[in-house]
Amino acid sequence: MELTPLRYFLRAADRENFTQAAKDLSVSQPALSRAVAGLEKELGRPLFERDGRCVRLTDAGRAFRTKAARIVGLADDARAELVDDGRTGAVRLAVIPTLAPHLLPGLLRDFVAIRSEAEVRVAETVTAECVRKVRAGESDLAVLSNPVPDPALHVERLYEEELLAALPAGHRLADAAARPSLTVNDLQSEPFVLLGEAHCLSDEVLSFCRRSAVQPVVLERTSQLATVKALVAAGHGVSLIPAAAAGEDDGIVYRRLTGDRPTRTVVAAWDPERYVSKLTKAFLDVLRGQRAG
Repeated sequence: MELTPLRYFLRAADRENFTQAAKDLSVSQPALSRAVAGLEKELGRPLFERDGRCVRLTDAGRAFRTKAARIVGLADDARAELVDDGRTGAVRLAVIPTLAPHLLPGLLRDFVAIRSEAEVRVAETVTAECVRKVRAGESDLAVLSNPVPDPALHVERLYEEELLAALPAGHRLADAAARPSLTVNDLQSEPFVLLGEAHCLSDEVLSFCRRSAVQPVVLERTSQLATVKALVAAGHGVSLIPAAAAGEDDGIVYRRLTGDRPTRTVVAAWDPERYVSKLTKAFLDVLRGQRAG
């Protein structure tokens, strides 16, 4: 059994789409289909149920997926361990968009200072895709916020980050002199501007509000934190923004909440069953000393 068809099978299983899997692997879709069909013939069982462009794993496919991932992982890890000199090569990092702009500049600067020959390949993407990349062996490490939606990953807490209330300038709650303290209850029934549902920050904001018995009116959803801030500045609503992202933004007043303050826990996550290179361990040591901002 060759490794290439196994890699094709695993990517198709992840994507549930042969065309997308072939694109990811930079091969033609017919070549990927032939490789998977050959694997099914060799095993004597169908691995996928085909339904137009979408494919779904059969029971046999789900059982085989675990074994195939282990085989490919062991082969990749064996090679990685043999060539690992701790100085050259690449660290493949997946990081969520609400952390990347504020965490990466200092992190990469400090890492380059101790490993100038190494390369860091960054994939900025949402939580679910960060997890998928680590599980698929496409990323060595992910930096995201808790909870991490995969119990199989090893999760290490890095730091806690406070979320600040972002208010349009001139908003009734923006004047600290007139209202010295601000609680989450003061935001009750205020229209909220949030990131799209794929972003964990929105889950954190809504979970905090629910714990505090506050039901925000979600007025806008967008995919970029910069757009959230622009909409707040334009008076479309209020939001909760990570402290590291709260700068000198025209039209926005940032305020800390008193009492029960909203926070998020920033973590590193990796697959404990995969080989962790010396370079990745060195990167982790630098990461442990970082704070966003």
